[in-house]
Amino acid sequence: MYRYDTIDHAIVTARVAQFRDQTRRFLAGELTEDAFRPLRLQNGLYTQRHGPMLRIAVPYGLLSAAQFRTLANISRRYDRGVGHFTTRHNLQLNWVQLAQVPDILADLAKAELHAIQTSGNCIRNVTTDHFAGIAPDEIADPRPWAELLRQWSSFHPEFAYLPRKFKVAVSGSAEDRAAIQVHDLGLQLVKNAAGELGFRVYAGGGLGRTPLLAKELRDFLPWQHLLTYSEALVRVYNRHGRRDNAYKSRIKILLKALGSAEFSRQVEAEWAHLRDGPSTLTQAEVDRVSEQFQAPDYENLADEDLCHIAFQREDQAFARWVERNVHAHRIPGYRAVTLSLKKPGAAPGDASAAQMEAVAELAQRFSFGEVRVSHEQNLILADVAQRDLYTVWQRAKAAGLASPTVGLLADLIACPGGDFCALANAKSLPIAAAIQERFADLDYLHDIGPLELNISGCMNSCGHHHLGAIGILGVDKCGEEWYQITLGGAQGNTAAIGRVMGPAVPAADVPDVVERLIKTYLANRHADENFGDALRRIGLKPFRNSVYSSKLPERKISNA
Repeated sequence: MYRYDTIDHAIVTARVAQFRDQTRRFLAGELTEDAFRPLRLQNGLYTQRHGPMLRIAVPYGLLSAAQFRTLANISRRYDRGVGHFTTRHNLQLNWVQLAQVPDILADLAKAELHAIQTSGNCIRNVTTDHFAGIAPDEIADPRPWAELLRQWSSFHPEFAYLPRKFKVAVSGSAEDRAAIQVHDLGLQLVKNAAGELGFRVYAGGGLGRTPLLAKELRDFLPWQHLLTYSEALVRVYNRHGRRDNAYKSRIKILLKALGSAEFSRQVEAEWAHLRDGPSTLTQAEVDRVSEQFQAPDYENLADEDLCHIAFQREDQAFARWVERNVHAHRIPGYRAVTLSLKKPGAAPGDASAAQMEAVAELAQRFSFGEVRVSHEQNLILADVAQRDLYTVWQRAKAAGLASPTVGLLADLIACPGGDFCALANAKSLPIAAAIQERFADLDYLHDIGPLELNISGCMNSCGHHHLGAIGILGVDKCGEEWYQITLGGAQGNTAAIGRVMGPAVPAADVPDVVERLIKTYLANRHADENFGDALRRIGLKPFRNSVYSSKLPERKISNA
């Protein structure tokens, strides 16, 4: 993984000192709230319902075991011993004290971590596939390119105050696992007919109030021009993006207003001034960064371990976990493991300090000291020998990290919602808990099969509800919390924005609504047909009728 050089250390250390002084001046009354706001935002500090929230960057979702232990220590020392992993890989601490934030940033810097540009109107944390470097369908490892983009975008003087936030994702595999089509800039590594490496470029995707899929601007951009073309694209947005209306300030609105052809023309015209300039990538520069993402020292193993096969035959619970939480690896004898952060009774994406320490220990002993964060709010051990899977499962189970539900309905995504976020219209976590309680039967979950259910507490769609086969959006109706249901969303190569099913329903009805939707799907599906395919075949009407044709039973949802 990437390790800081002297320049990285100097930049991050200087930023910590700078923000320490800014915080001191604010607390002393020498800086107004309006003056302090952009300063704290670009250091990852928000004001939430209960006080400051610090968002810590996890660039392209990659952490060392030592860094994970640092996060555990920080959450225990400065927070309440719990951190929340988000759909952009970042870790959020919801109970920090403003006066202690510079100390947190200093501790992070020692571990080669930071909170820079995790908020504010700037280029945010670059994300990628959580199976990068080990996926069997990989065309090229996206991590070096994500790191080059991180270095280019960090403290970029021209893009410090964009019209609105700007999100970048890079995918290196045949199957898109980075949701690039719902990003401001999405990059797909491809090879042309001559076998040369480059990028298919998408722009103008995003969720929120106006969910849109990105438009393809280029089917092949040679890798040498990654930074110059990206700079041209962001320049066009920075120049013409709206600043008079926060709801119409994202690049997706600009691209829609201009049309993809005109937007592309303007980018190409701007690129003509930058192409082959100082930011053009050289092979030496790519090699410098790529060197830090070399494969670990894998053993020469058989692809199937006999003891592992025996454990699967003898232990049904282990076999079920392997089926859902263990994934293919390009190296024989190795597998990737998802450690689930969807334990019933805990908020999706939450990890306690003790759990973080347990994950760090697992990574150190069984996965070459590396941990990854997925945008589905789970953790990944990317390089586990198949012979070690039974031991990893037992230890993960003891730490509450082994729910065998990855990809199933109970593996739902949810933002913190109204329990924490000042922007939320409704709570997400009680809804998530109620759905998990309703669908606690593992046999039933496996019978339903793969199904993505996503929950957002407001239109910002931090829970990616637009991409869920079933999406749930919290709305405010006359001071009461109601929930709008969308159906048919999808991520990946066949990305789709979900369609609103009908009128919003009260909080207490949501589990019953989900159950009726599931029963309608099970009654109508063909063999091996997933929820989305069934919906496309039979349409919304049967699902809508199942929800609205008869009165839902009255139930209560706890707000605890």
